[in-house]
Amino acid sequence: MSLSFLRMRLRAPFGFRSLAIGVLLCPAAAFADPPPRAIGVNIDQARLVKLPARVATIVVGNPLIADVTLQPGGILVVTGKGYGATNFIAMDRAGEVLVDRLIEVDGPADPIITVYRGVERESLSCMPTCQPRVTLGDGDRYFKSALEQAGSLSGQASGSASAANKPAN
Repeated sequence: MSLSFLRMRLRAPFGFRSLAIGVLLCPAAAFADPPPRAIGVNIDQARLVKLPARVATIVVGNPLIADVTLQPGGILVVTGKGYGATNFIAMDRAGEVLVDRLIEVDGPADPIITVYRGVERESLSCMPTCQPRVTLGDGDRYFKSALEQAGSLSGQASGSASAANKPAN
């Protein structure tokens, strides 16, 4: 290497030298694939996630935030239960971790109107008209009343379906 070449390299712009030094000092992990993005799901909704077919066990960090159900063929159903973030770990039969992903649960996707009656809160889903919607954080009385009504309606619907399917005597 000639002395003139070295002088020319030393006179290179500062940015070029910094870039060259940065590339040499940068760890190899910086060039690895980025970590998988978090699975985003809205509260009270579900999302499907494809996992490796050999998954045998699923562990959820906080089942109050998200629920997961493994379906045949490596399909995972992720359901948002509460606000916040948690993770799930998928393992094979030997206990090897195949997937470790973050789940982020966000608010409802539908437009929500919040009504305050003193310190008591009520939520209404307004798609296209406003109807009661049970949401975490609603007042106890409103929450219980709405759940009882929904349960009663569900029971009536399943009772009607059972009666319709019974053979006549």
